[in-house]
Amino acid sequence: MDYFPVFLKLNNKSVLLVGGGQVAARKARMLLDAGARLTIVTPETNAAVDALGKTRNVTIKRRRFRSSDIDGHWLVVSASNSPNVERDVALAAENARVFCNAVDDIANCSYITPAIVDRSPVVIAISSGGTAPVLARRIRTMIETQLPAALGDLAQLAARWRVKVAGTLTSFSSRLRFWEQVFDGRIAEAVYSGNSELGDELIAGLLDESAFGSESERGVAWLTGAGPGDPDLVTLKALRAMQSADVIVHDRLVSDRVLALARRDAERISVGKTPGCSKNSQAEINALLVKLVAEGKRVCRLKGGDPFIFGRGGEEAEALSEAGLPYIVIPGITAAAGCAASAGIPLTHRDASQSVVLLTGHGKDSIDKLDWDSLARDRQTLAVYMGVSRFPELMQKLTGHGRPLDTPVAIIERGTTPQERIVRGTLGQLPMLAKAHAIESPAILIIGEVARTEARSNQISNRDSRAERAYAEKSAIQRA
Repeated sequence: MDYFPVFLKLNNKSVLLVGGGQVAARKARMLLDAGARLTIVTPETNAAVDALGKTRNVTIKRRRFRSSDIDGHWLVVSASNSPNVERDVALAAENARVFCNAVDDIANCSYITPAIVDRSPVVIAISSGGTAPVLARRIRTMIETQLPAALGDLAQLAARWRVKVAGTLTSFSSRLRFWEQVFDGRIAEAVYSGNSELGDELIAGLLDESAFGSESERGVAWLTGAGPGDPDLVTLKALRAMQSADVIVHDRLVSDRVLALARRDAERISVGKTPGCSKNSQAEINALLVKLVAEGKRVCRLKGGDPFIFGRGGEEAEALSEAGLPYIVIPGITAAAGCAASAGIPLTHRDASQSVVLLTGHGKDSIDKLDWDSLARDRQTLAVYMGVSRFPELMQKLTGHGRPLDTPVAIIERGTTPQERIVRGTLGQLPMLAKAHAIESPAILIIGEVARTEARSNQISNRDSRAERAYAEKSAIQRA
């Protein structure tokens, strides 16, 4: 982080503005909106600056800048459009230890002004560190479209009730849940529709319920799919759960990049299972979830992929249900869909595959119990989860039941991430491919004619970080 983000309270503070053109006028209006007392130094002014000079809190000195002009000011803005003046102002400010911003001249800035979304008292600042101000403005436009115009009114309602809520609800967790209900439900909707009086009535009722009822203290578990690895593939509903949870109980394969999306002060508990290790048995995980929810905690049980596809989410749901505890299932993009798409492999194709079968090479049900006659049929795609250590058995079972040795296969290791690796070959080569390329978990195996398909030349790969960055920048601009 090259710059420390900060909001300055400029109310009744003296600020120096150097310049008298259109840009200076725009900066002057923003500073005045923040309550600053403004001194403008410039030999020439336009009509907009002249008009501002007639208002209260603005003094215009019609002359060239002097180093002594810095004295007594809290902040300096230079908008002279003259490189020499910008340099002189910046040097004088530096010597006086006063922060200075030179508009569109990053070399002469000791601070930068961000693009802002103003829903006062809510203000959102966006900065590119001076490297791409147009991109920062594009991002601002994207955020503008997502925020209700009356968001500031909702913040003011919260300010009116903050002291009373703090005096009524004594625990931090109860206050946190109370405000989440305010901002996510009928109260917010009433304010957004322009009816702040109804918002006050509803918040009074909710406070009474929260003070005398136990509903707000109930725990809940969100059985949440984190997707196949790419943080951008986490669903919005999963993101809300991650940012609302008191505790994040996560698997080993949930990446740090995904965990970084979670609420920062949430407790994190790793219950990941390592192949061949008995630590963190499913029974222990079930008991942990029951314990945490029973204590009134909101728990995000975060799993790679989808919680109900080889994620044992069904077993955890049963444990919570038997304990009489509430839970919510939040689907995720399963590895077969996400990784195959990232590798350019369609799981179905009307010329090659009319069905998809998901199976696991790991778990309490041995692969010996699978219906291999059915799995060996052609014109279908097999997606094998957690099967790296059992590739030799998979090859023997499928070929032994009639699947041809030259059936195409694709092994996708760490799919959808920048570390994604794709190894292609045939079913008969499967054990050799895994060994020769040192395939490690997490990896998914795709078997069938669709595995012949490779990403088209214009499909951007997660493995190409430069292309990924270019795609992200292009997408940001297009969405704006």
